Amino acid sequence: MSALAGRLAAFLDAAPVLALVEVREAKGSTPREEGAWMLVSLSSIFGTIGGGQLEFLAIDKARELIERNLSSGALDVPLGPEIGQCCGGRVVLDLNILDAGKRATLLRETEDADLARPQVILFGGGHVGHALAAALALLPVRVTVVETRNDALADFPDGVETMLTAIPEDAVRTARPGSAFVVLTHDHALDFLLVSEALGRGDAAYVGMIGSKTKRATFRSWYLKNGGDETRLAWLISPIGGERVRDKRPAVIAALATAEIMAALSG
Repeated sequence: MSALAGRLAAFLDAAPVLALVEVREAKGSTPREEGAWMLVSLSSIFGTIGGGQLEFLAIDKARELIERNLSSGALDVPLGPEIGQCCGGRVVLDLNILDAGKRATLLRETEDADLARPQVILFGGGHVGHALAAALALLPVRVTVVETRNDALADFPDGVETMLTAIPEDAVRTARPGSAFVVLTHDHALDFLLVSEALGRGDAAYVGMIGSKTKRATFRSWYLKNGGDETRLAWLISPIGGERVRDKRPAVIAALATAEIMAALSG
């Protein structure tokens, strides 16, 4: 079971009665899209339909269903001054008490959606690798950290997959099309090999390498001498995170690189 599906399963097990709130229609400017959902119990929630006053109204209505032993309801909400929001759109919500069949369906759909999330593969479990994995773990992506050193794979956040291997380039070769590859190992020669493999696929959403202008220039020389071409070299992002912010602390690099990666994955 995936990490997100596991959290959902735990929430479902802890709450015998739940209301499912789903966005049926979203017109104009709205916090979330059609199909977005959240679960509401008398004491907690799972997921979000966008926050703010819209969500507060939905939570109150969902808890009213539970307390009054009703099976369903609906809300048609204009997102204007009347509820303290200025989106300007309109949202129609369906609210239903969750039965056993819908629980199973929701869990299966969550598992499928989680497994279909874009893949981000980090090569290197050093300081920046840990910081980047922690930042990405909060986002709708699947994160795998690949290392050749066992002791570098400790203390990663829940939901981050780890892979110990003597042949890390195999993780590039077997990745799904459209994956993001971030190379930040302890060995420049290994970095160059992994970047070359990632560029050679031709279908990566993002290929990034930690380093400096000098390291990029050195890689360029090596890459072109070993059969690479300028067209594919242009896909490489290095240094990751750009150079507008000079702060080199791992958490800062991770924040900047995370924004790059998510922008690339979104197309």
